[in-house]
Amino acid sequence: MKRNMFALALGLVLSAWILQAARAQQAEKIPRIGWLQGAASTNPIYEGFRQGLKELGYVEGKNVDLVIRSANGSLDHLPDLVKDLIGAKVDMLLVGGEQGLRAAKDATSTIPILVVVCDSLDSLTASIARPGGKATGLTCISSEIAAKRLQLLKEIVPAVSRVAVLYNPEDQNKPAELNQMQNAAQKLGLTLTAFEARTSDQIDKAFADIEGAHVQGLVILADVLMVTNEKKLGELTLKYHLPAIYGFRGFADAGGLVSYGSSLRDTYVRAASYADKILHGTSPGEIPIEQPTRFYLVVNLKTATTLGLTVPPSVLSLSDDVIE
Repeated sequence: MKRNMFALALGLVLSAWILQAARAQQAEKIPRIGWLQGAASTNPIYEGFRQGLKELGYVEGKNVDLVIRSANGSLDHLPDLVKDLIGAKVDMLLVGGEQGLRAAKDATSTIPILVVVCDSLDSLTASIARPGGKATGLTCISSEIAAKRLQLLKEIVPAVSRVAVLYNPEDQNKPAELNQMQNAAQKLGLTLTAFEARTSDQIDKAFADIEGAHVQGLVILADVLMVTNEKKLGELTLKYHLPAIYGFRGFADAGGLVSYGSSLRDTYVRAASYADKILHGTSPGEIPIEQPTRFYLVVNLKTATTLGLTVPPSVLSLSDDVIE
């Protein structure tokens, strides 16, 4: 009898200990952010997200885990990579670009999605203030200032009449952006010719075709592919002696003539506060989509000299930075 009572008591103690250990383990569970990167992991824009997490008190491996999968510019790998992240039991997904968002939405309807994208998010949302659904994000609204970039190119190269536009048709937002530019070109008296590139190798071919078209300027429409190849784009515009404008600073740093747009790195910094809200239980559909209020004009004067151009004082006076 005493032996049975002892066994029963021991069993109760063990059960209580197991339950307590399970609860402790659950309480100590570290949230996991599945990060789907279109560009290489070494791209400096991504450090913005880590900086934002650090400012909010997050320490990787201690109170947050980042599970990263990078396509390294091969965007056709995105669907498989996002499935891999879902298999890793992540608590939310952070994705970049329209292609990354599409891959994530095709793969899950239950895991919260946070997206950083160059374009408007009209297709994602019921409204900017209340997106609804399982996704929200931050946009650089790069496409909405495409006409302004064309105007800047005209100011810097007054004699320009024929302009090439390089874009990736795999980004479903780009045809609308191209149409916006066509309307702006008509008002400026410019003729636009569009060239497509779906891969890094196709960018090389597109530049060879652009040279054959005898254009006097180039506008590059931003998406994940172009962000991945900013260095290549800068080098190719120098090689082909093309005055070119793009949406993000990395292009001007790489030798491109001028960039005009919001800071993609700063956008990733702010994305950390969105991730924090989602990890603390806020539904993405209740988090308003953020749009930038500041745009930066960067002029590479060294490139202007190489191209034989004199940048007007009116443009230099508006510049946030000049590379000499």
